Amino acid sequence: MLISPELGFSRTLPLSVFNQLRELLEQMAQAVENVTVVLTEAVLARICLPLEWERQKFTLVVSEQFSALLLGKQEDGGENGEENGEKPGESRIVSKNKEIQHLLLNTTLTFNAEAIASFISKLKNCFDIYSSTYHSLENYKQIIRTNDSTKQSQFTLLLLEHFLPSVKPSTTVNEQVVNTDCDACAEIEAALNKKIAQEQLLNQVTTQIRKSLDLGVIMATALTQVREFLGLDRLVIYQFEPAKVKYPFQLHKTGEYSSIAPIEPKNTGYVLYEARATEAIPSVLNVPTDECVDKNDRCWDKYRCGFTLVVDDVEKTYGLETCFLEFLQKNQIRAKLATPIMFEQTLWGLLIAHQCHAPHQWTDNEKSLLNAIAEQLAIAIHQTELMRSLGDAARKLTKEKQTLEQRVVERTIALREALLAAEAASRLRNEFLATISHELLTPLTYVIGMSSTLLRWPLGELSQRQRDYLQTIHDSGEHLLEMINDILDLSQIEAGKTVLNISEFSLIEIAQETAEALREKAEHEKVTLKLDLQIHPPRDRFTADLGRVEQIIWNLVSNAIKFTPEDGVVTLRLWVEDDTAIFQVEDTGIGIPEEQLPRLFEKFQQLDTPYRRRYEGTGLGLALTKQLVELHRGRIEVESTVGIGSIFTIWIPNQLKIKN
Repeated sequence: MLISPELGFSRTLPLSVFNQLRELLEQMAQAVENVTVVLTEAVLARICLPLEWERQKFTLVVSEQFSALLLGKQEDGGENGEENGEKPGESRIVSKNKEIQHLLLNTTLTFNAEAIASFISKLKNCFDIYSSTYHSLENYKQIIRTNDSTKQSQFTLLLLEHFLPSVKPSTTVNEQVVNTDCDACAEIEAALNKKIAQEQLLNQVTTQIRKSLDLGVIMATALTQVREFLGLDRLVIYQFEPAKVKYPFQLHKTGEYSSIAPIEPKNTGYVLYEARATEAIPSVLNVPTDECVDKNDRCWDKYRCGFTLVVDDVEKTYGLETCFLEFLQKNQIRAKLATPIMFEQTLWGLLIAHQCHAPHQWTDNEKSLLNAIAEQLAIAIHQTELMRSLGDAARKLTKEKQTLEQRVVERTIALREALLAAEAASRLRNEFLATISHELLTPLTYVIGMSSTLLRWPLGELSQRQRDYLQTIHDSGEHLLEMINDILDLSQIEAGKTVLNISEFSLIEIAQETAEALREKAEHEKVTLKLDLQIHPPRDRFTADLGRVEQIIWNLVSNAIKFTPEDGVVTLRLWVEDDTAIFQVEDTGIGIPEEQLPRLFEKFQQLDTPYRRRYEGTGLGLALTKQLVELHRGRIEVESTVGIGSIFTIWIPNQLKIKN
């Protein structure tokens, strides 16, 4: 019905009729001489839409002489199955076509300037206030006037010519049924063949991803196969900036890909791969887009949610974005379809299809195929990143291994040099000790021997003062000889050159002989020396180095006598347990502080006590004793209390049992 006073109407129309009205408005826009803009819902493809815009279509014509608004809203109701007229067993493809053909829209056609201006106000509010589209719509809103009567009449004539019934030859009902069935069968067969070919292509891409780990080869092959299958003019992979430098690839006439000069990514991204139908189509590799692309475009957020951008005609979608439209036209992009490539929950890039020469209505099959290819490319990217990570880890391990090997080599060389130095030092020490033993022991023997001879002279020939001097010379020589012998013995043991002279002897006899030899020294120091033999005669026989065992006992007993004050007691005990001879020397001497016990058996260590100056010595006796005990695979322990005394205990195993 007519809406007075304007020549508009509002009624429910099929989608096919709605599209015919669209075409008439576009024809009318071309006939207007002044600048005219024609907008459709395609201009909203790149933004997040309010709910009220999602189910409506529109065509808006704005000029100074003629303006019109065609608005269609989809009716609520059943959208599939038998509610849309689908019969049981009917093909979904045929059913879908029927559904589109019979889709009903609540349609309004108006030429009212105020209504059109109100619609433009709502439309521009969908865009960012700082965008060029927003300001362009505001400018177009200002030029709306009441339509020129001549232009209005011209459009009315177009309506009458288009919708007046034309005479067509009549056909029978049977012919119509036959034609419909044949068309449906052909359509179903073509769709099935297309679907099979699409699945085969997807399998080829999937197989290529499994066989190859080279991301460049995978993407180049996939682009070539998909472009040829869909008959696209150009297919590209657009990557958002992930790194500083990338090396894009270009397809040559031979079908081979080669890398070109590296490019520096801009603020958004760049085309990393492309496949073109012919060389006449310009390449978009290395073409900057950041000066025309709005960096705050909300379309990127939609891509992250899995949005696929479908642009059938860039002139309609980007009609208000002059800069970007000029960029598209310069690169011969008339229609495009962009689907996101998601990698690990992030937007890695886009798979973008281009038709360069004419608008193209993208089908659902094309959309689904490109979406599936994008998913497979994401798998290839994940696979490549995983292998790169493993490669980095392997290279890191290899580098660390090489570093460790180098350190081992360096440490081995250092140890070898240290060993050679130690051997040289040991050789020099042995030579030095050999020289000392020859140069010192020989004259020292003469000093001791001659002083002993002089001391045996009658009293009349030597004065008491002379005898005291001779005695000092003799005692000092004996002390020096003892010290030199200890140093020689200790050095021989540390050099591993000391060999035990194993023999069988009596433990009781060696204890008695040692005690008897030191009794004179004990009496001189006014110390009582006791012998406690807790051993049965049948277990008296023992196998070890007689001289070394005697030296061990001598060192411990003489050391105890030296550090025991007058009227003190030194006791030598002896017993056998499990083929092990145990010697224990107990004294009532000055004792050893607990903090000094760990240093007791170190070389050249002496007690740090008030008595230190009173007791002479080199600090080698106990160190040598410990070495001799360990040479017999035995052990030595000490218990001591300051002011009470000390107990030294040694365990020497029977060497005959060790050999057996």
